[in-house]
Amino acid sequence: MVKVWDWPLRAFHWSLAFFVALAWFTPGTHDSLHRFAGYAVIVLIAFRIGWGVFGTRYSRFRAFGRRLGAAPAYLLKLHRGRTGRYRGLNPAGTAMLAAMLLLLSVSTVTGWMSTTVRFFGVPWVEDTHGYVSHAVIALAAVHVLGVVLMCVLQKENLIRAMVTGWKRRVAVPARRV
Repeated sequence: MVKVWDWPLRAFHWSLAFFVALAWFTPGTHDSLHRFAGYAVIVLIAFRIGWGVFGTRYSRFRAFGRRLGAAPAYLLKLHRGRTGRYRGLNPAGTAMLAAMLLLLSVSTVTGWMSTTVRFFGVPWVEDTHGYVSHAVIALAAVHVLGVVLMCVLQKENLIRAMVTGWKRRVAVPARRV
């Protein structure tokens, strides 16, 4: 076994999931809780960007550009059943991280804007916040499905890895047909 995900990254991941879900289920009914969740997400995004620069090996954005550029080819190979093995994020996971950070940033900024005097009730701010927030939930669903798919294809419990931080050092050999 090898330690891949450090505890700050795991705490970020599960806290982000919690606060995004909280924000999703509370608008209009518990607005103060919705705003609190949005501000928590802003703090978590700032933390993740900082941890991507100064964090531990698999948390850093060191290979971010290279893996992001490799995402289309990776998804094509994945479609053909060839996954490759990565200790950290695979190219699809890197693309998901980039998309999530971008969409969450837009969602939280437009959410904050809608609480200000200048932008309160401005249609494009409210519409952008709503559409982007829906896109975040759609991406979260795609993320969960992708993790489950990779668990099956690679015969590795990636959910446990995000809880414990540990992954297998070597891949399980493929069965010969």
